[in-house]
Amino acid sequence: MPVALDGERVDRVVALLADVSRNRAGIAIAAGSVRLDGAVVTQRSRKVRADEELVVDGLEREAVHVPEGDATVVVSVLYDDDDVIVVDKPSGLVVHPGAGNMEGTLVNGLLARYPEMAGVGSAVRPGIVHRLDLGTSGALAVARTQVAYDSLVGQLAERTVGRRYLALVWGRPEAPTGVVDAPIGRSTKDRTRMAVIGSGRPARTHYDVEETRVEPVTSLLRCRLETGRTHQIRVHLSAIGHPLVGDRAYGGEREGLPEGPPLDRPFLHAAHLAFDHPATGERMAFDAPLPADLLGLLERLGPPEPNEADPEARD
Repeated sequence: MPVALDGERVDRVVALLADVSRNRAGIAIAAGSVRLDGAVVTQRSRKVRADEELVVDGLEREAVHVPEGDATVVVSVLYDDDDVIVVDKPSGLVVHPGAGNMEGTLVNGLLARYPEMAGVGSAVRPGIVHRLDLGTSGALAVARTQVAYDSLVGQLAERTVGRRYLALVWGRPEAPTGVVDAPIGRSTKDRTRMAVIGSGRPARTHYDVEETRVEPVTSLLRCRLETGRTHQIRVHLSAIGHPLVGDRAYGGEREGLPEGPPLDRPFLHAAHLAFDHPATGERMAFDAPLPADLLGLLERLGPPEPNEADPEARD
Protein backbone atom coordinates (compact mmCIF):
# COMPACT_ATOMS: atom_id res chain seq x y z
CA MET A 1 0.00 0.00 0.00
CA PRO A 2 1.53 3.37 -0.97
CA VAL A 3 2.23 5.49 2.12
CA ALA A 4 0.52 8.45 0.43
CA LEU A 5 -2.81 6.58 0.60
CA ASP A 6 -2.72 6.09 4.37
CA GLY A 7 -6.02 7.27 5.85
CA GLU A 8 -7.90 7.33 2.54
CA ARG A 9 -11.26 5.64 1.98
CA VAL A 10 -10.93 2.09 0.73
CA ASP A 11 -13.23 2.69 -2.27
CA ARG A 12 -10.98 5.55 -3.42
CA VAL A 13 -7.86 3.42 -2.93
CA VAL A 14 -9.32 0.53 -4.94
CA ALA A 15 -10.38 2.92 -7.70
CA LEU A 16 -6.91 4.46 -7.89
CA LEU A 17 -4.89 1.26 -7.75
CA ALA A 18 -7.19 -0.78 -10.02
CA ASP A 19 -7.75 2.18 -12.37
CA VAL A 20 -11.55 1.84 -12.21
CA SER A 21 -14.36 4.21 -11.24
CA ARG A 22 -15.38 4.75 -7.61
CA ASN A 23 -18.71 3.16 -8.51
CA ARG A 24 -17.01 -0.02 -9.75
CA ALA A 25 -14.86 -0.08 -6.64
CA GLY A 26 -17.99 0.22 -4.47
CA ILE A 27 -19.65 -2.67 -6.29
CA ALA A 28 -16.58 -4.83 -5.70
CA ILE A 29 -16.68 -3.99 -1.98
CA ALA A 30 -20.40 -4.80 -1.77
CA ALA A 31 -19.71 -8.15 -3.45
CA GLY A 32 -17.12 -9.05 -0.81
CA SER A 33 -14.26 -8.94 -3.32
CA VAL A 34 -12.02 -6.58 -1.35
CA ARG A 35 -9.91 -7.68 1.61
CA LEU A 36 -7.56 -5.82 3.94
CA ASP A 37 -5.10 -8.04 5.81
CA GLY A 38 -7.31 -10.99 4.94
CA ALA A 39 -10.55 -9.52 6.33
CA VAL A 40 -13.40 -8.81 3.92
CA VAL A 41 -14.19 -5.10 3.70
CA THR A 42 -17.90 -4.36 4.17
CA GLN A 43 -17.94 -0.56 4.23
CA ARG A 44 -16.66 1.49 1.32
CA SER A 45 -15.96 4.42 3.67
CA ARG A 46 -13.53 2.36 5.75
CA LYS A 47 -10.12 4.06 6.03
CA VAL A 48 -6.99 2.15 5.06
CA ARG A 49 -3.57 2.05 6.73
CA ALA A 50 -0.33 2.05 4.78
CA ASP A 51 0.83 -1.15 6.53
CA GLU A 52 -2.23 -3.15 5.42
CA GLU A 53 -2.24 -5.61 2.53
CA LEU A 54 -4.99 -4.92 0.00
CA VAL A 55 -6.36 -7.75 -2.14
CA VAL A 56 -9.05 -7.30 -4.79
CA ASP A 57 -10.53 -10.40 -6.44
CA GLY A 58 -12.10 -10.60 -9.88
CA LEU A 59 -12.17 -6.89 -10.67
CA GLU A 60 -11.48 -6.35 -14.34
CA ARG A 61 -10.44 -2.94 -15.51
CA GLU A 62 -13.01 -0.94 -17.35
CA ALA A 63 -12.44 0.04 -20.93
CA VAL A 64 -10.81 3.43 -20.59
CA HIS A 65 -10.08 6.27 -22.93
CA VAL A 66 -6.31 6.63 -23.06
CA PRO A 67 -5.49 10.23 -24.02
CA GLU A 68 -3.21 11.02 -26.93
CA GLY A 69 -0.94 13.97 -27.52
CA ASP A 70 -2.44 17.03 -29.19
CA ALA A 71 0.03 19.71 -30.23
CA THR A 72 -2.79 22.17 -30.93
CA VAL A 73 -3.42 22.54 -27.18
CA VAL A 74 -1.32 25.49 -26.07
CA VAL A 75 0.59 24.80 -22.85
CA SER A 76 2.33 27.58 -20.94
CA VAL A 77 5.27 26.06 -19.06
CA LEU A 78 6.74 27.90 -16.08
CA TYR A 79 9.39 25.24 -15.44
CA ASP A 80 10.39 21.76 -16.50
CA ASP A 81 13.17 19.24 -15.94
CA ASP A 82 13.50 15.47 -16.21
CA ASP A 83 11.17 14.90 -13.25
CA VAL A 84 8.52 17.61 -13.02
CA ILE A 85 6.67 20.22 -15.04
CA VAL A 86 5.00 23.33 -13.67
CA VAL A 87 2.43 24.87 -15.98
CA ASP A 88 0.43 28.09 -15.90
CA LYS A 89 -3.05 26.77 -16.66
CA PRO A 90 -5.42 29.23 -18.30
CA SER A 91 -9.07 29.52 -17.35
CA GLY A 92 -11.31 27.39 -19.54
CA LEU A 93 -8.82 24.54 -20.05
CA VAL A 94 -9.86 21.17 -18.59
CA VAL A 95 -6.96 19.47 -16.81
CA HIS A 96 -7.57 15.87 -17.91
CA PRO A 97 -10.03 13.87 -20.03
CA GLY A 98 -13.36 12.97 -18.47
CA ALA A 99 -17.05 12.72 -19.25
CA GLY A 100 -17.91 15.38 -21.81
CA ASN A 101 -14.28 16.45 -22.27
CA MET A 102 -12.37 13.58 -23.83
CA GLU A 103 -10.12 15.71 -26.03
CA GLY A 104 -8.43 19.10 -25.98
CA THR A 105 -7.35 18.93 -22.33
CA LEU A 106 -4.13 20.01 -20.65
CA VAL A 107 -3.07 16.36 -20.53
CA ASN A 108 -3.43 16.08 -24.31
CA GLY A 109 -1.24 19.12 -24.77
CA LEU A 110 1.38 17.85 -22.32
CA LEU A 111 1.54 14.40 -23.94
CA ALA A 112 2.39 16.01 -27.28
CA ARG A 113 5.35 17.74 -25.64
CA TYR A 114 6.31 15.12 -23.05
CA PRO A 115 5.25 11.71 -24.45
CA GLU A 116 7.15 9.84 -21.71
CA MET A 117 4.41 10.97 -19.29
CA ALA A 118 2.02 8.37 -20.69
CA GLY A 119 0.91 5.99 -17.95
CA VAL A 120 2.59 7.88 -15.09
CA GLY A 121 0.24 7.55 -12.12
CA SER A 122 -2.80 6.73 -14.25
CA ALA A 123 -3.53 5.77 -17.83
CA VAL A 124 -6.38 8.29 -17.97
CA ARG A 125 -4.78 11.14 -16.00
CA PRO A 126 -1.05 10.69 -16.63
CA GLY A 127 1.17 12.86 -14.48
CA ILE A 128 -1.66 14.70 -12.76
CA VAL A 129 -1.16 14.94 -9.00
CA HIS A 130 -3.58 17.79 -8.26
CA ARG A 131 -6.12 19.76 -10.25
CA LEU A 132 -7.51 23.22 -10.82
CA ASP A 133 -11.17 23.83 -11.63
CA LEU A 134 -12.13 24.64 -15.20
CA GLY A 135 -12.52 28.33 -14.35
CA THR A 136 -9.39 28.59 -12.20
CA SER A 137 -6.08 29.70 -13.66
CA GLY A 138 -2.54 29.42 -12.36
CA ALA A 139 0.32 27.17 -11.30
CA LEU A 140 -0.09 23.40 -11.51
CA ALA A 141 2.56 20.70 -10.92
CA VAL A 142 2.75 17.63 -13.18
CA ALA A 143 4.97 14.55 -12.78
CA ARG A 144 7.06 13.22 -15.68
CA THR A 145 8.09 9.99 -13.92
CA GLN A 146 6.44 7.53 -11.55
CA VAL A 147 9.00 8.35 -8.84
CA ALA A 148 8.13 12.04 -9.13
CA TYR A 149 4.42 11.21 -9.11
CA ASP A 150 4.69 9.19 -5.90
CA SER A 151 6.75 11.93 -4.26
CA LEU A 152 4.34 14.74 -5.13
CA VAL A 153 1.27 12.72 -4.13
CA GLY A 154 2.97 11.99 -0.81
CA GLN A 155 3.78 15.65 -0.24
CA LEU A 156 0.17 16.59 -0.93
CA ALA A 157 -1.03 13.95 1.54
CA GLU A 158 1.41 15.24 4.16
CA ARG A 159 0.29 18.84 3.44
CA THR A 160 3.80 20.09 2.72
CA VAL A 161 2.96 21.50 -0.72
CA GLY A 162 2.55 25.28 -0.52
CA ARG A 163 -0.41 26.64 -2.46
CA ARG A 164 -1.45 30.29 -2.48
CA TYR A 165 -4.43 31.65 -4.37
CA LEU A 166 -5.63 35.15 -5.14
CA ALA A 167 -9.40 35.53 -4.85
CA LEU A 168 -11.54 38.63 -5.30
CA VAL A 169 -14.62 38.47 -3.09
CA TRP A 170 -17.68 40.60 -2.52
CA GLY A 171 -17.58 42.69 0.63
CA ARG A 172 -14.95 43.23 3.29
CA PRO A 173 -14.14 40.48 5.81
CA GLU A 174 -14.39 41.68 9.41
CA ALA A 175 -10.81 40.69 10.23
CA PRO A 176 -7.77 41.25 8.00
CA THR A 177 -6.77 37.63 8.46
CA GLY A 178 -8.74 34.52 9.26
CA VAL A 179 -9.23 30.78 9.02
CA VAL A 180 -12.29 28.94 7.75
CA ASP A 181 -12.40 25.49 9.34
CA ALA A 182 -15.51 23.69 8.09
CA PRO A 183 -16.09 20.23 6.56
CA ILE A 184 -16.98 20.07 2.88
CA GLY A 185 -19.06 17.44 1.11
CA ARG A 186 -21.44 16.98 -1.78
CA SER A 187 -24.48 19.25 -1.50
CA THR A 188 -27.68 17.42 -0.61
CA LYS A 189 -29.68 19.94 -2.65
CA ASP A 190 -27.57 19.98 -5.82
CA ARG A 191 -25.22 17.06 -6.42
CA THR A 192 -23.15 19.09 -8.89
CA ARG A 193 -22.07 21.44 -6.11
CA MET A 194 -20.19 21.17 -2.85
CA ALA A 195 -21.28 22.60 0.50
CA VAL A 196 -20.29 22.95 4.14
CA ILE A 197 -21.95 19.94 5.77
CA GLY A 198 -21.30 18.14 9.04
CA SER A 199 -20.71 14.79 7.35
CA GLY A 200 -18.16 16.23 4.91
CA ARG A 201 -14.39 15.82 4.88
CA PRO A 202 -12.29 18.16 7.05
CA ALA A 203 -11.31 21.34 5.21
CA ARG A 204 -9.29 24.34 6.31
CA THR A 205 -8.60 27.58 4.42
CA HIS A 206 -6.44 30.48 5.63
CA TYR A 207 -6.89 33.95 4.18
CA ASP A 208 -5.35 37.41 4.38
CA VAL A 209 -6.96 40.57 3.02
CA GLU A 210 -4.51 42.10 0.54
CA GLU A 211 -6.61 44.98 -0.78
CA THR A 212 -10.11 46.43 -0.51
CA ARG A 213 -11.92 48.57 -3.06
CA VAL A 214 -15.10 50.52 -2.35
CA GLU A 215 -17.10 50.96 -5.58
CA PRO A 216 -18.40 48.31 -5.29
CA VAL A 217 -16.94 46.93 -2.07
CA THR A 218 -14.67 44.05 -3.02
CA SER A 219 -11.61 42.57 -1.33
CA LEU A 220 -8.62 40.79 -2.81
CA LEU A 221 -7.67 37.88 -0.58
CA ARG A 222 -4.58 35.72 -0.53
CA CYS A 223 -5.71 32.22 0.42
CA ARG A 224 -3.66 29.27 1.63
CA LEU A 225 -5.00 25.75 1.47
CA GLU A 226 -4.31 23.40 4.34
CA THR A 227 -6.46 20.74 2.68
CA GLY A 228 -7.49 20.29 -0.94
CA ARG A 229 -11.21 19.63 -1.20
CA THR A 230 -13.20 20.17 -4.39
CA HIS A 231 -14.20 23.87 -4.72
CA GLN A 232 -12.74 24.46 -1.25
CA ILE A 233 -11.94 28.17 -1.48
CA ARG A 234 -15.18 28.93 -3.32
CA VAL A 235 -17.31 27.05 -0.79
CA HIS A 236 -15.54 28.38 2.30
CA LEU A 237 -15.59 32.04 1.29
CA SER A 238 -19.22 31.81 0.24
CA ALA A 239 -20.04 30.19 3.60
CA ILE A 240 -18.68 33.23 5.49
CA GLY A 241 -20.68 35.63 3.34
CA HIS A 242 -17.98 36.63 0.86
CA PRO A 243 -18.47 34.69 -2.39
CA LEU A 244 -15.97 35.05 -5.20
CA VAL A 245 -16.73 37.72 -7.79
CA GLY A 246 -18.02 35.96 -10.90
CA ASP A 247 -18.81 32.66 -9.16
CA ARG A 248 -22.30 31.80 -10.37
CA ALA A 249 -22.39 28.46 -8.58
CA TYR A 250 -21.76 29.88 -5.11
CA GLY A 251 -23.53 33.23 -5.05
CA GLY A 252 -20.90 35.47 -6.60
CA GLU A 253 -22.83 36.69 -9.64
CA ARG A 254 -23.97 40.18 -8.62
CA GLU A 255 -24.50 43.53 -10.27
CA GLY A 256 -22.35 46.58 -9.75
CA LEU A 257 -19.10 45.80 -11.53
CA PRO A 258 -17.72 48.55 -13.80
CA GLU A 259 -18.37 48.39 -17.53
CA GLY A 260 -16.00 46.30 -19.57
CA PRO A 261 -15.45 42.72 -20.69
CA PRO A 262 -17.66 40.45 -18.54
CA LEU A 263 -15.92 38.08 -16.14
CA ASP A 264 -17.15 34.67 -17.22
CA ARG A 265 -15.53 32.70 -14.41
CA PRO A 266 -14.79 32.96 -10.68
CA PHE A 267 -12.00 35.38 -9.79
CA LEU A 268 -9.63 32.71 -8.52
CA HIS A 269 -5.99 32.28 -9.50
CA ALA A 270 -3.36 29.82 -8.23
CA ALA A 271 -0.63 32.43 -7.83
CA HIS A 272 2.03 30.47 -5.94
CA LEU A 273 3.13 26.83 -5.75
CA ALA A 274 5.98 25.34 -3.71
CA PHE A 275 7.16 21.76 -3.17
CA ASP A 276 10.27 19.68 -2.52
CA HIS A 277 11.88 18.49 -5.73
CA PRO A 278 11.24 14.71 -6.01
CA ALA A 279 14.85 13.93 -7.00
CA THR A 280 16.97 16.50 -5.15
CA GLY A 281 14.82 17.44 -2.17
CA GLU A 282 15.41 21.12 -2.93
CA ARG A 283 12.50 23.40 -2.04
CA MET A 284 11.18 24.93 -5.24
CA ALA A 285 8.73 27.82 -5.58
CA PHE A 286 6.88 29.20 -8.59
CA ASP A 287 4.68 32.23 -9.18
CA ALA A 288 2.08 32.59 -11.91
CA PRO A 289 1.16 36.20 -12.81
CA LEU A 290 -2.45 37.33 -12.84
CA PRO A 291 -3.95 36.78 -16.31
CA ALA A 292 -5.28 39.67 -18.37
CA ASP A 293 -8.98 39.16 -17.57
CA LEU A 294 -8.45 39.33 -13.80
CA LEU A 295 -5.88 42.10 -13.97
CA GLY A 296 -8.19 44.11 -16.21
CA LEU A 297 -11.06 43.85 -13.74
CA LEU A 298 -8.88 45.09 -10.88
CA GLU A 299 -7.80 48.05 -12.98
CA ARG A 300 -11.42 48.92 -13.83
CA LEU A 301 -12.36 48.73 -10.15
CA GLY A 302 -9.83 51.45 -9.44
CA PRO A 303 -7.11 51.82 -6.82
CA PRO A 304 -7.50 50.02 -3.49
CA GLU A 305 -7.95 51.76 -0.16
CA PRO A 306 -4.69 52.69 1.60
CA ASN A 307 -3.48 50.10 4.05
CA GLU A 308 -3.13 52.23 7.18
CA ALA A 309 -1.26 49.59 9.12
CA ASP A 310 1.41 49.18 6.46
CA PRO A 311 0.73 51.41 3.46
CA GLU A 312 3.64 50.05 1.43
CA ALA A 313 3.06 46.37 2.11
CA ARG A 314 1.88 44.61 -1.01
CA ASP A 315 2.96 40.98 -1.23
